[in-house]
Amino acid sequence: MPDKIVNRVANSKLVTIDLEDFFPEEERILFDIKKWLFAEQILKEKDFRAFVKDHNWKKYQDKYVALTCSSDAIIPSWAYLLITVSLSPFAKQVVIGSLKELESAIFQKLISEFPVKNYTEKPIIIKGCSNKIIPETAYSQLINELLPYATSIMYGEACSSVPLYKKIKQ
Repeated sequence: MPDKIVNRVANSKLVTIDLEDFFPEEERILFDIKKWLFAEQILKEKDFRAFVKDHNWKKYQDKYVALTCSSDAIIPSWAYLLITVSLSPFAKQVVIGSLKELESAIFQKLISEFPVKNYTEKPIIIKGCSNKIIPETAYSQLINELLPYATSIMYGEACSSVPLYKKIKQ
């Protein structure tokens, strides 16, 4: 009778963290203020404030919003801040920048709330392949948070992981 095949990965103490499991499904919106500018180039304060006042901000309820201006106009900082004040009661998160910067900010917040102490003295694999786009900064931030607690950190899959860190026993 042949020897049994033993799944050593399933029997190990390895803990897998898949950032895709924490991926928020809420819609991401790129809010371009270009259309609120005179000739898409000049911010007229009175008109701009009227647009902000009259806009339906409720449609951004529970959405992630990135504020930007796609024209070459020079936009004063207060303009983005004025919109942020109007969006904040409704949006889950508001950033000034691109959708890529928004995604990084979303994961920065998620990872800052991640219960890293639950991984004390455990070997960890951070799953690398995912169907959703996870910002590279998220992986880096997660590693920074885990380093004081984990005994080891690897990246990839259990069958083909790349060792990144191993705590030196003293």
